[in-house]
Amino acid sequence: MTRTARLVVALTSAAALLTAAACADGSTPAATTGESVDENAPVTITVGNRPKPDKPADVATFDRNVKKFTDAHPNITVKSTETEWDAQTFQAQVAGGSLPTVMSISFTEPLNMIPNKQLPDITDELKLVDLTKDLNPETLKLVSDDKGRIYGVPFEAFSVGLAYNRALFKQAGLDPDKPPTNWDEVRQYAKQITEKTGKAGYAQLTKDNTGGWMLTTMTYSMGGTVQSDDGKKSTFNDAPAKKALQLLKDMRWTDNTMGTNFLYNQEEARQDFAAGKIGMIMQAPDAYDMCVKNFGMKPADFGEGALPQDGGPFGTLTGGSIKMINPKSSKNEIVAALKWIKSQEFDKYTDQTVAIQNAKDAIADKGFVGRPGVTPLSQETYDQYNKWREPYNNVPVEQFKGYVESTKTLKLLPEPSNKGQEVYALLDPVVQQVLTKKDADIDKLLSDAASKIDARLAR
Repeated sequence: MTRTARLVVALTSAAALLTAAACADGSTPAATTGESVDENAPVTITVGNRPKPDKPADVATFDRNVKKFTDAHPNITVKSTETEWDAQTFQAQVAGGSLPTVMSISFTEPLNMIPNKQLPDITDELKLVDLTKDLNPETLKLVSDDKGRIYGVPFEAFSVGLAYNRALFKQAGLDPDKPPTNWDEVRQYAKQITEKTGKAGYAQLTKDNTGGWMLTTMTYSMGGTVQSDDGKKSTFNDAPAKKALQLLKDMRWTDNTMGTNFLYNQEEARQDFAAGKIGMIMQAPDAYDMCVKNFGMKPADFGEGALPQDGGPFGTLTGGSIKMINPKSSKNEIVAALKWIKSQEFDKYTDQTVAIQNAKDAIADKGFVGRPGVTPLSQETYDQYNKWREPYNNVPVEQFKGYVESTKTLKLLPEPSNKGQEVYALLDPVVQQVLTKKDADIDKLLSDAASKIDARLAR
């Protein structure tokens, strides 16, 4: 099943069950009750994600932000809690009705929460606070139903691309401004890099759950999925995942273009990539920060292209954070919560003074300004934000061109919604065995992994 089909099914199937599958306590989300909004009425909201006491500087900043917000909105009282999203406890919190008015959750949650009516429809309230126009239509799809109604606010996002070492490309006679865009090209480029430089043409993350994570990413890029719509059954034991593993097997054993280290976690791989030992590896653009700042990679050597596709285009794995609002909230509480979200997460993009000051602060802290990535903003808002910051850019943006162009065309596909980290952990050894055992049986490895994962998902 394609990921697009999965999303449509997840949001449209079982319509007759929606009423029965309302909020765990049987309540109806307030946004559907038809009550009116009074923006001037006194209202109290509780916001989650308050920094813990062991981070006093963050607590002080948070408290200043609360005061600034309530000074600007005197009818809104803001209480706070340290409640934050945890995959292991979140659904119990939803069922117990113990969530704050607004908090951050993972991209993985809305796919199941929307059809279960565990999130309120906030479409009209978003327009009321003038936020809709500033939001990225692609990330909004992750929190929308098939009718275009919106149930959350994406505010942080990443997507996976292909990081490549421009210096090794040049040494291998490859154009550093033209990274591969499909997996056949990746294989050919890897051969050329290894032949000309003696370095690993391509490397793969394989441990600490990253093996399953990147196998999922490859599977998406080949048109496959990893989980069923309801998250109760695995779907990776089919052609796309098998093709991904066969490609890795061929590059490892036939081409010998993957070097000698087949047990990489993310930090280890970034360290070797920064040291010029790896030509290409799947990474989000934020790899630039660690490679340059922590591991001393020359900025001129870092390149980021689109996630290669096999046919398609099918899309790329995305993750990030969404602001959710408690489904028990009144419309006045929803509007107040959205005003809070707008002030904390989006004013920094839409206020020129704030945008410029944040850029100056980042440089003072030896951080980076201008590094591309998936934006929660509409293209118009993002372009204006980048124009304000452009004089302060200290990242070679042109070296991310392939990735930037892909963000306008590749679909953003969320990670597995049910026990994603457990799924990744059980897929790690599959990737490891393909790369360390020449006679590895891909069909059996996937079949065995599917049996183990299905047992976990059914619990």
